[in-house]
Amino acid sequence: MEKIEELPSPSESLQRQRFRRARSLHGPSPTTTFGPKACIQKNPASIMHVQDPLSQRLTWNKPPLSVLIIKKVHESSVVQPFMDLVTWLVQEKRMVVYVEVSTLEDEMIADDSGFQPIKQKLNTFKEGTEDLSGRVDFIICLGGDGTLLWASSLFQGSVPPVMAFHMGSLGFLTPFEFDNFKSQVNHVLEGHAALTLRSRLKCVITDAECDTHINSTEKPKKIQVLNEVVIDRGPSPYLCHIDLYLEGRHVTSVQGDGLIVSTPTGSTAYAVAAGASMVHPNVPAIMVTPICPHSLSFRPIVVPAGVEIKVMVSPESRGSAWVSLDGRNRREIKVGDSVRITTSEFPVPSICQNDQISDWFDSLAECLHWNVRRPQRAFNNNGANGREKDDSDCGVEA
Repeated sequence: MEKIEELPSPSESLQRQRFRRARSLHGPSPTTTFGPKACIQKNPASIMHVQDPLSQRLTWNKPPLSVLIIKKVHESSVVQPFMDLVTWLVQEKRMVVYVEVSTLEDEMIADDSGFQPIKQKLNTFKEGTEDLSGRVDFIICLGGDGTLLWASSLFQGSVPPVMAFHMGSLGFLTPFEFDNFKSQVNHVLEGHAALTLRSRLKCVITDAECDTHINSTEKPKKIQVLNEVVIDRGPSPYLCHIDLYLEGRHVTSVQGDGLIVSTPTGSTAYAVAAGASMVHPNVPAIMVTPICPHSLSFRPIVVPAGVEIKVMVSPESRGSAWVSLDGRNRREIKVGDSVRITTSEFPVPSICQNDQISDWFDSLAECLHWNVRRPQRAFNNNGANGREKDDSDCGVEA
């Protein structure tokens, strides 16, 4: 008897329309022919291109005229560099400068009489009330990694190039030093810079109640995430019991403190503290890392970028779970609610100080002290006696 293919239910069709998949990857365009007779079946709905990282260079179609300045809050050491940068951009570069209203409310900035003429020429905005898309040509961050995450959250679509100055605590994502900011910004304005395309995750949280109403006009909000989506047990004393789906297939059930779904950029944040591998931002992938799993065999995994991941609270769970996106928008999810995650089509173009490879390894060494160890001494010229001496020191050096 011929098998009849089942049609998707109205609810499943609605979910597919709401959660459009991104199939664009950044990374070398793979060959699609294998030997004399084999090839990949052509699919017009799926586009995969992988660029050589060294070919990712900044190019301006038109000279940039506007810039958004993001300053680290509650940090007095950043105030004077902020005012110096803004004054230079307004007076010498004749650029349109956007800043947050809260930035100008800083007491040190508000009380500086010499900065008042420049302050009157600035364009201000408030988060959530104004859309900066199409108005900002590039972004300058003054602070730590959090300023880059904040800049990413302000642009839920296409993101302008981001130049990040290290003026915070860790500075893994902020490669530039502020000492010679004029020459460095001029270099970028002239288009002489490499780019790291930091992929983001597109996340949609759906309530069980909304999902049951097929004719509902309310669409779930899609949120762009640069580092990670974290699902944890929150204040509950019980194990977090959640079901993990990949491409609609139930892969496993997570029992532990929670789960981290991260980008390669986020692999060096919360995920690495939970035991994940550190992945270069140019690798097209999504990391899935358990948080304190109650299982000795649950290891972190890496899945291809572009797959759809769905996380749901298990019907057998003793409590609810909590989800946060880049450490923000924290909310509770219950049985029947779902968190859908896939690769976003809008990466963050992060401007490199040197190039994509050097910047990343420099950050690993300087910020995380990756593979720092006292070097083992070579054998000396005393023959066996020297060998015995070095062998006896191995326990001290290890």
